[in-house]
Formats: sequence, structure tokens, C-alpha cells
Amino acid sequence: MSGDSILEREKKLYSNTDNANLAVFKIVDGIKDILEDDRRQKQPLILSLDEKLLIKTVKDFIEKKRHQCLIGITGESASGKTTLVNYILKAVRKRLYNESYTSLCCDDYYKDTSEELKKAGSYENLYKTGFSFDKPEAINLDLMRAHLISLKNGCGVNAPEYDFVTCESIPNRAYKNPTKAILAEGLYVLGEELVDLFDIKVYVFTPFDKIKERWFTRAILRGKTGIAAEHQFNDVNTTAQIYIRPTMQKADIVVNGLTSAEYIEEMSTRIINLIQDVVNFYK
Repeated sequence: MSGDSILEREKKLYSNTDNANLAVFKIVDGIKDILEDDRRQKQPLILSLDEKLLIKTVKDFIEKKRHQCLIGITGESASGKTTLVNYILKAVRKRLYNESYTSLCCDDYYKDTSEELKKAGSYENLYKTGFSFDKPEAINLDLMRAHLISLKNGCGVNAPEYDFVTCESIPNRAYKNPTKAILAEGLYVLGEELVDLFDIKVYVFTPFDKIKERWFTRAILRGKTGIAAEHQFNDVNTTAQIYIRPTMQKADIVVNGLTSAEYIEEMSTRIINLIQDVVNFYK
């Protein structure tokens, strides 16, 4: 029996076929197998996925038709967006260089309201003025859009940073490279101001009770407790119905926000390893 690997035997079998097409076939087929395993889990990571987009994305990646790929990830406050991004990137760093991706967070683009907070004297008093952190106008989406366009055009940007305790926005805080994969996550990533920019649109779905539990735990870390926290959460829930939940209909992929961080990393690692192994073999 030949000592050739399965990939090597297939490469010989389809010797008259373009290597790029073979690579696309193997990656798509492999990802489908991984997703089938995922569906058997008690808490699968992927709840729904557009298979046509999967094939197109893999084909574009292999054939290098697109230099930058923008991926938008949204969901309600405390749904697990940041955890999803962090553990995908943790898996990426195991196999690829940090320079292979860039991530932007909508939270960093909150407008500076530090003076308003000082004037009000407390979060509770600030909310009484009618201020909301959970409407699109609280975030500088024009700047975020400009930065995403610059990155997509191959130009680096200096992103701001937001302090959730003082409500201060610090400009030009972090340089972002125009890498091949650009991940943007946040409440309004799939809103009308930004949605047209993304090649892949992801929605993190999490049941309301879990969102509420996570939100109040995080609020304490951000200096919000008592009546102030209750007031903001009511606002969070109201604005989510208007601005966030409807965007799930725009998503190409819906992700389960109850999935553990470890499982996110495991799934991401399997997919990344599959892609890299096939790409390296068919070079």
C-alpha cells in the first residue's frame, strides 16, 4: 500500500485540476465536517451559516482576489461579542503572526462625556438628564467608518480608547494595521452606518436572562451600581429592541453566546489548522 497521505493521493487523482480549486474543495469540505461535529454539541458554536458565503469566502481567500476582508461581529450588550473575538484571536496567534489580523472595538469609539459626568456628579444624575450610552449617537460611528474604510484601502489608522469609569475618550491611542483579516465588534457594527462595509456579518445570540446576569456583573467593574445600573440596563434593553436585535436578520453567521470560551478557541483552532495545512500543501 502506498505511504501517501490522503491529501497526496487526492492531489495525484486530480492532477489535471488547478491546485487552487483543490484547496477550496478540501477546505470547504473540512469546515463542513467540523460544523457537523459542532451541531452534535450540547451548546454548538454555530447556530446558522450561509453556506454560499462560506464557499465564496474560501475561494476569495485562496485565490487572493481580496486583499482585506472585513468581518463585523455584533450582538446585544453582554452577549459575548468580545469573548468571541478574543478567543478567535487567541487561536489565530497559535498558528499565525499577529500581523495577520487587526481588531477594532465599537466601545473604543464612544464620544467623550467626561465633562458631562463631572457636571452631573454621578452616573445616576447623568441618566436623569436623558443621556443614553446605548443609542448610536453616543458613539462616533463616522470616525469608526472612516477608520474601517482606511483599513480596507490598505492604510493604517490610530484608533481611540475609551475609559468606562471616567467616560473619557483618549484619541490616537492604538495603531491598527491594514491586515488581510480585519475584525470589528460592537453594538452598532451591523447598524445602517457601517453594515455595508463588511464582507462577513456575524451576530452573537444570547438569551435575555444570561445577558442580564452578565451585564450587572460587568456594570460593577465599570463603577455602575444600584439605581444607576438599573436605569441603564432598562435603557440597554429598550434600545436593543430598536437597534440591535433586528440586525440578526442581516447576519451571514449566527453564533451561540452561551458557548464556552474554551470551545470557541477549540473550534477556531480546528478551522485555522485545516486552512493552513491545506494552503501549505497546495502551494
